[in-house]
Amino acid sequence: MSHKKNDIQLLRINYLRGPNLWTYRPVLEVWLDLGELEDWPSQLLPGFNDRLCALLPALIEHHCGVGERGGFIQRLQEGTWAGHVLEHVVIELLNLAGMPTGFGQTRSTSQRGVYRMVFRARDEQVARSALAQGHRLLMAAINDEAFDVSAAVALVREQVDDSYLGPSTAAIVAAATDRGIPHIRLNDGNLVQLGHGARQRRIWTAETDRTSAIAQGIAGDKDLTKRLIAGCGVPVPEGRAVGTPDEAWEAAQDIGLPVVVKPSDGNHGRGVMLDLRTEVDVKAAFEVATRHGSEVLVERHILGEEHRLLVLGGKVVAAARGESAWISGDGRASVRQLVDAQINSDPRRGITEDFPLNRLVLEDDEAILADLTRQGLTAEAVPEAGRKVLIQRNGNVSIDCTDQVHPEVEHVVGLAARIVGLDIAGVDLVAQDISRPLHEQGGAIVEVNAGPGLLAHLKPAVGQPRPVGRAIVDALFPRDSGASHAGRIPVVGIAGTRDTARIARMVAWLGHLLGRRVGLACAEGLYLDRRCLVVGDARRWEVAHRLLVNRNVQAAVFENDARTILADGLAYDRCMVGVVTDLEGADALADFDIQTSDLVWPEKMAKVLRTQVDVVLDDGVAVLNAADERVAALAQFCDGEVILYAADPQTPALLAHRGAGARGGRSVYLQDGRPVLATGSAETRLAPLSRLARGGIADETLLAVIAAAWALDIAPDLIIAGIETFEAHTRPSGQPA
Repeated sequence: MSHKKNDIQLLRINYLRGPNLWTYRPVLEVWLDLGELEDWPSQLLPGFNDRLCALLPALIEHHCGVGERGGFIQRLQEGTWAGHVLEHVVIELLNLAGMPTGFGQTRSTSQRGVYRMVFRARDEQVARSALAQGHRLLMAAINDEAFDVSAAVALVREQVDDSYLGPSTAAIVAAATDRGIPHIRLNDGNLVQLGHGARQRRIWTAETDRTSAIAQGIAGDKDLTKRLIAGCGVPVPEGRAVGTPDEAWEAAQDIGLPVVVKPSDGNHGRGVMLDLRTEVDVKAAFEVATRHGSEVLVERHILGEEHRLLVLGGKVVAAARGESAWISGDGRASVRQLVDAQINSDPRRGITEDFPLNRLVLEDDEAILADLTRQGLTAEAVPEAGRKVLIQRNGNVSIDCTDQVHPEVEHVVGLAARIVGLDIAGVDLVAQDISRPLHEQGGAIVEVNAGPGLLAHLKPAVGQPRPVGRAIVDALFPRDSGASHAGRIPVVGIAGTRDTARIARMVAWLGHLLGRRVGLACAEGLYLDRRCLVVGDARRWEVAHRLLVNRNVQAAVFENDARTILADGLAYDRCMVGVVTDLEGADALADFDIQTSDLVWPEKMAKVLRTQVDVVLDDGVAVLNAADERVAALAQFCDGEVILYAADPQTPALLAHRGAGARGGRSVYLQDGRPVLATGSAETRLAPLSRLARGGIADETLLAVIAAAWALDIAPDLIIAGIETFEAHTRPSGQPA
């Protein structure tokens, strides 16, 4: 290269939140102007390929269009443009930051040097961060400048940590996705809606909309919890609340040493001191506990290991055990050094939730320091060679023991959760052997927790991971409920330009006549049960999507056009019925590089409107206008059934679809002035069109409505009644109902 290359210009960055031209899932779409780099594909940039691969060695794993390992490297060597390279750089940065993605595309536009680059993006801010760092990395590689990849990855990873769901919530969402249940994130944290409209459920980490505030309050008060469950025969350690160090020692003497001192409303084991045997230790533990809770409890110390059992609907679905952490002295290293060498060196330990075991930081754990003091040691002391030193009495509860739980233990634990009233509970018990009844070994339940963490069961340090996310989803959406698609309400999407707002309004009216509370998002406004919630164009994602969050919505109808799909993506991920009326409207899409002066504009429009067909569920129906062969041709992309409609029964696409005999496809057309519902050669004639067509409604519009209603299994008589009463019971367009 003779000179430094000018920077690639990012002309437009758009986050497509719903199904779109590119894919079903959210993507970040970036319009790039390569400038002078349009004349410098990768093979013409001296040393560029080697520098890029040195910065990102894992690019060798990218298949690219070649379809095999090393495919992208082959493209680099053959010559590819900077927009395509940026796509792969961004994807690799996301991979390195722990948010792997495999989808990306880069396409040229009609303007020389301008490209559209997209990549899969679960979160917009993470995607923007990866794009910014990838852009910097690429220009550094092109211009032979230094670049700190690890720092760039750290910045993206920081955004991932700030933006993405916690591991417990993510496991539940992943399980819902596996079952085809959609999810909507309702805040920047872990509040997530599973399902749509009236069939939705909500989770907040491992709490659900069935987790009562009263039960949560009871669980937060350890003394109250213990009294309630003990009253029903659940074994608990003897103990009582105390208000002063002297009272703590008095209680310890009454209960009998050793004892446990802990806060009544603490969490994560903070402030809990175990196996206390002296007045000094008990009083010191009281001072620690007061810093972590509003009240202090003194309880009998139970022999054994701590166990955490996850209870769902009164049944144990997973169990994990903790174990003590020890070090062995060598006469040379301090306690702190031995902890790092013998405990923290375990690769399963870390400071984030990604690790099943916590890294031990002595200064942060008063219980560890207290235990060291009782052993006559400090963090800097040097234990003699061969001396065993207890560091942590009950470490992370992360050894799976689900298959060892005794039926009697399961019964008692389930009873405790039901008494507190929690649908999901983390029950802590201490026992020497979880495979034996508690009463045989003096075991006891010490806590019942709301919102339990799932990581110990998802990623145990030892043993088999348990599908607890799936268990929670199955409890929220029982598989035997009879619903064809758990969590989904009937959704109808109508795409095109020909009277689509009226079609949407009429379909919504027919749904209303079925007794459903129907939401409608169209160019005229946002409606629920004919009440106007928002006046004006509601096809925008941020407006239309509200219907799916609304618990009152039992069915939803959405009007879309090509601009909606190009600018935002669809407001829904899948639909029961998808209608495409036409492929018009290209004359208003020059800003999306679709122009009627371009001979291929029909193909471009077909790719855009195909999105509406792509999202039809496998037991859903695409309703397509057979009078336009390009629209009818979209049938090949439908996962479900197809109904074609056209005024002329001799329309070629419609005839081919009907086929021979009664087993042909469904179609709707006019014959002797009557709409006909045909399945193959079998026909059902409706009322004359002259009786139905009021207010100047076009035949094509009525046929689209009839076909969509038929796809929804609405009875012919109700279809007729609905169309006849539509104008009389709905206000003129744009007027709030």
